[in-house]
Amino acid sequence: MSNATEDAKGRAKEAAGAVTGDDHMRRAGKADQASASAKDAVERAGKQAEDAVDTVKDKLTGS
Repeated sequence: MSNATEDAKGRAKEAAGAVTGDDHMRRAGKADQASASAKDAVERAGKQAEDAVDTVKDKLTGS
């Protein structure tokens, strides 16, 4: 499942929990959203690290 899908699922759970008064569902929705956000951050950090390695390689090889 993509991070955007997981975030949307979390938003839906949170909203459903709020409407029905189900705190467990609301908290589960918030947890899904936090998980998606954390995964996005890890993916961004990985991409930035790859870009930094490529930059160093280019400088070392003169490309």
